[in-house]
Amino acid sequence: MQSRTRLIDSPARDGSRSTARSSAAGRALLAFGMVLALLSVSLQPAQARELALDVDDMVAVELATIGINPQTRTPVVLLREPVSGDLVPIAIGVAEARAIMLALHGQEPPRPQTHDLMRDLLTALDARLSRIFIDDLRDGTYHGALDLEIDGGDRSLLVDSRPSDALALAARTGSTILVAPTILISARDLEYEGLDQDQVVTAVGITVVELTDDLREALGLPDEDGVLVSGVRGEAAEQGLAAGDMILSVDGEVPENPMAFLDLIRSSPADEPAEIRYWQDGEERTLELDTGVPEIDRDAPGIEL
Repeated sequence: MQSRTRLIDSPARDGSRSTARSSAAGRALLAFGMVLALLSVSLQPAQARELALDVDDMVAVELATIGINPQTRTPVVLLREPVSGDLVPIAIGVAEARAIMLALHGQEPPRPQTHDLMRDLLTALDARLSRIFIDDLRDGTYHGALDLEIDGGDRSLLVDSRPSDALALAARTGSTILVAPTILISARDLEYEGLDQDQVVTAVGITVVELTDDLREALGLPDEDGVLVSGVRGEAAEQGLAAGDMILSVDGEVPENPMAFLDLIRSSPADEPAEIRYWQDGEERTLELDTGVPEIDRDAPGIEL
């Protein structure tokens, strides 16, 4: 499925210079708008936006991966809802899909792209993105917001955002993702499928990628089916799982690829921990994990792939 990979891994090619200029101008305006919002914090007496529902009524989800809508051939971001195990697809743009994929892979571009710049601006202005919200669906359009902590966390500012941009930022900052239940329900029936190549998946705080022969040899991993851990946080990290380990099974079933790992986590009984067997330092080990959305660890270690 070569067209899918091109959609995510390379810039869109429409042959139109005006479209390219418009896209570049849009990205510049987006970053400039963030600068203005942050510089006006000291003059902002109240929140710049109100949420469509109370925060306590929203559901915490995990950003699992990027997929494709098989009908439109456009990218979707897949959010894992831990209680039901549902994957909720939300349509996003090609640029945002590529930005999220880079973040999931832990890759830093040679020069900061739009969402890297926004993250760096937050850091430079001593602000922190604590949460993002996807709180409303109006006229077929999703609405989101950024919850910024300022003045050392003494104050917060709510900034309107497209959900795709908010998710690209959350993927870079480890911020909590909260979604309105109505949005989760409305998106459940949308079709999606995984990528044929370069798939990266996160579930229960474990990020996995395809295990190639070169990686298997370089890391000294056994000649068995499984997936490679490229990043880990939360409870899994506390129990000793680390980047570079190999997931051998989930509840006794072998994940042959990253999407299979995600499906096995989703199918694990909600009232029981998932049993994960993995290879580390030349031996098999086992851990048990709650399949709920894990706590955020901003300093989680990763591996260069």
